[in-house]
Amino acid sequence: MKELFPFYTIGHFINEPTNRTEFEIMRFDEMGEPEVDDIHKHTFYEILWTEKGISKQTIDYKEYEVLPNSLFFISPNQVHQFEEWKPLKGGTILFTEDFFLLNHSNKDKLFELSFLDNFYANPCIQLDKRNFADIKQTIDLITIEQKRADKSQTITQSLLHILLAQVQRCIDTETEKPVSKKYLILFKQFKNLLDKHFAENKTTTFFAQQLHITAHHLNLITKDITGKTASEVIRSRSILEAKRLLTFTDKTVSEIAFELNYTDSSYFAKTFKAETNLSPMSFKTEMSEKYRTRNV
Repeated sequence: MKELFPFYTIGHFINEPTNRTEFEIMRFDEMGEPEVDDIHKHTFYEILWTEKGISKQTIDYKEYEVLPNSLFFISPNQVHQFEEWKPLKGGTILFTEDFFLLNHSNKDKLFELSFLDNFYANPCIQLDKRNFADIKQTIDLITIEQKRADKSQTITQSLLHILLAQVQRCIDTETEKPVSKKYLILFKQFKNLLDKHFAENKTTTFFAQQLHITAHHLNLITKDITGKTASEVIRSRSILEAKRLLTFTDKTVSEIAFELNYTDSSYFAKTFKAETNLSPMSFKTEMSEKYRTRNV
């Protein structure tokens, strides 16, 4: 399926598109406005920290208000709405999967972090003053390291791991029932498979077989992580792509239904309305006016 949105590397966000850097940290007041399209996808992870001020971020049609003493996470493949720069105090950390996993062969280390690569969790985390101060101290250490003439990639990566572990601890402390790491890893493996096969109308059994578990086990995992069955997660991913196609292309409802392997357009329309409470055409009209006209 043709990609609808531009994919940007970290280099694009420092206005050096050919720069293959895998880690950057910048304060808002020191940043130039990146020359990127308002609506885009990242090839990297981004953590925004806000000390003062309020901003708004949009990820896949969901709008979030980012308040002081908060962190906001953007993961690869999420459709991010670029907001105008506001008078904020804080900054952004950008890093690739390869940078995080440098000298670590086990990719599950990244999957164990519940707040990354999770389209079902709130990407904005509000912290109390003490926890934010602890996290900010680690951010300051990263900034100091990056400004050294002899800066070390190994030290920066270690500090990044400490920062992310601090965030995970804050989340776990506030959660009554922390998510099982094993379930989290399997769910993210399922999500990665779903991102590759969502247009093929595959069943829960297909994905369970790919993960070498039973369909029942996969349902237990998705219910624990998202509150939804695996079939509901599969349908939601398909409808998300339908939303994107309705908003950002001129394809008809029938063409979109065919592209996403629905048996017929009427069944697609019924499924879409059950998921969104809007008909495909009503959604297209509303969202095209909201997103396409303001970005012409």
